[in-house]
Amino acid sequence: METALQKPAAISYPTGAAKWILVLTAISCAILELIDATIVNVSLREISGSIGATTTEIAWVVTAYAISNVIIIPLTSMLSDLFGRRVYFTSSVIIFTFASVMCGFSTNLWTLVFWRFIQGLGGGGLLSTAQTIIIGAFPPNKISTANAIFGMGIILGPTLGPTLGGVITDNFSWHWIFFVNIPIGIVAAILSWTYVTDMIGAKKPKKIDWWGIIFLIISIGSLQFVLEEGTSKDWFESAEIVIPSIMFVLGIIAFIYRELSIDYPAVNIRLYKNYNLAMGSIMNFMLGLILFGTVFIFPLFVQISLGWTATQTGVFMIPGALCTAVAMPMVGGMLGKGRNPKNIIIMGVVMTFLFLMILAFSSPDSSESNFYLPFILRGFGMAFMMSPILSLAVAGLRGKDLSQAVGLANMIRQLGGSVGIAVINVFLSQKNAEVRGSMIGNVSQYNDAANERIAGLTQNFISAGYAPGEAETMAYKTMEGILFKQQALVSYDQGFFMIGMCILLCIPLVLLIRYKKGEKAVVADH
Repeated sequence: METALQKPAAISYPTGAAKWILVLTAISCAILELIDATIVNVSLREISGSIGATTTEIAWVVTAYAISNVIIIPLTSMLSDLFGRRVYFTSSVIIFTFASVMCGFSTNLWTLVFWRFIQGLGGGGLLSTAQTIIIGAFPPNKISTANAIFGMGIILGPTLGPTLGGVITDNFSWHWIFFVNIPIGIVAAILSWTYVTDMIGAKKPKKIDWWGIIFLIISIGSLQFVLEEGTSKDWFESAEIVIPSIMFVLGIIAFIYRELSIDYPAVNIRLYKNYNLAMGSIMNFMLGLILFGTVFIFPLFVQISLGWTATQTGVFMIPGALCTAVAMPMVGGMLGKGRNPKNIIIMGVVMTFLFLMILAFSSPDSSESNFYLPFILRGFGMAFMMSPILSLAVAGLRGKDLSQAVGLANMIRQLGGSVGIAVINVFLSQKNAEVRGSMIGNVSQYNDAANERIAGLTQNFISAGYAPGEAETMAYKTMEGILFKQQALVSYDQGFFMIGMCILLCIPLVLLIRYKKGEKAVVADH
């Protein structure tokens, strides 16, 4: 009896320097993984020129990483049990670092695409495992602090990626966006092997669900391909999108049937019987849409419509991410004091909505000073949403269930980001055509304002030394440029407005989450 009563006391948590080295190692690896998801985006032009790839082909450098990343994330729990968490996490760091080296040394497109795929497999293993490591380093009453720390990584990674990519490419060469991972990866591998421990109670699976893994790869891999390549392939007008879409539908049906019909599933989707986990996944999907969608649309908006440089854009977004880093511990403290997380999430939704509404009324005269307040609101809004959503979704889960839930949540968030970017791309394409059609009708010989503008531009070019015919041609080209900027501005404004309306859909979802005052979250044994 005495032994039984003493069992709970056997669970110990790391303390002092060991604890914070462990946490910093895990969060650094998570940030590294997320940075590499976006760091190449601003360097694609330089990479394509260097290795002789077309603009269409070079997109595979991004797509390969995204596909392998989203496939491996839900399998991290099973792989951690199979190899042991310490071995799996350290191996993921080594695979990620080695693949980074090989990416930097790649001299042709498909070699680079292959190593980006391998890099995504290693990176996906880092993300969810890092979250379980961080949660496991804190006792149950500190789960909010753990999720706040992990949340900072989720925000900082996608924001810092394009900035670092731009700075490194502008000042060195594109190879260094991969080589920069080497020293960090070496240190992380040593620290993870030294400080990461296996999960208490974790058991090596007696059987491996190979069919479940195959169906997951087919379904999620096909879906990610469709979302990444749909816009460039003209969506369902192309067999290259129709066939993967059919593969996704058949694969996901087979995967769900398989996982529900066996007692050793690769991914335990029965966890979705947990009401809050299901609601948390929907919220996580929206979170991914907002996080990645706004990071995607804002740089395009300011560079096309307002003429910002890539480096200027990336540097501007850093203060907003730092606001999130400041707000995360505040939110953790509020949750630790028993504040209703539903109220905190709604506050975050409102702040994020205001951020988007301010951007939706941007004009050609907008400057950096007009965007400081919106991005402060975004920084705090994302913090107020993210940490409570993570806490509510995994509350009451422990051990293997927690590890599986974390993997599912991260996969859903990544897919939310891909869906968000795909939807925004479609929306912007349609809006650009619609707005251009409305504007172009006003540029004609029957419109006095347009005629005056063209006459004024023509006179300016004549004054600059151009012949009358050449000056008129230059005037029309200038008008075309002005029209393009204005149509893009209107389209992006409406895009921000559309995302803002989607954000409001989160409020009814938040109200549906079940929460009892004084309810304590339970975390996994580490």
